[in-house]
Amino acid sequence: MTKAEIRKLYKAKRAELSPYDLSKISAQVQALVLDSISFSAKYVSIFLPIEQQKEISTYGLLEDIILKGGHPILSKANFTDFSLSLYHYQHPNQLQISSYGIPEPKYGRSILANKLDYVIVPLLGINSDGHRVGYGKGFYDRLLKLCKPECVFIGLHLFDEFIEISDLHKEDIPLHICYTPSGIYDFRK
Repeated sequence: MTKAEIRKLYKAKRAELSPYDLSKISAQVQALVLDSISFSAKYVSIFLPIEQQKEISTYGLLEDIILKGGHPILSKANFTDFSLSLYHYQHPNQLQISSYGIPEPKYGRSILANKLDYVIVPLLGINSDGHRVGYGKGFYDRLLKLCKPECVFIGLHLFDEFIEISDLHKEDIPLHICYTPSGIYDFRK
């Protein structure tokens, strides 16, 4: 399938999820992440969900990063050059919902991508090699290129399935790990 077809398919699948299903799946995925990774003293870029897109909730992960003494980093999207600016998250008062429905920091201490230890990446679909399909603007591919080589790229998927992507580009950066409701997939092996 093409990326455009995958986007359409998974947006439709998300639309069918009830609030209960979304909450249950989010809790399952977050539990798997928390059981397998310690974010203590780590710099972790984490996305917050766009609620109208029924994105997986990451608020439990954000809370755990804070509780374990990690450094949660949130991004702010620039739709002019499709880049992400990174800010240290400290308090809910920092957040505002953008015109695209994205919870973003309105202020904070700026962080460079090469400081990150983990990047938790949103996705609509993913293939069995770790290549993801997002919303199509390339924000995360640009960000991941700026990260240090040992930084781990993590995807969170609402569904227990992988899909073939027929139109991959050389600019597409694969993830290292993907968490689904029932499993952990490490693509580095």
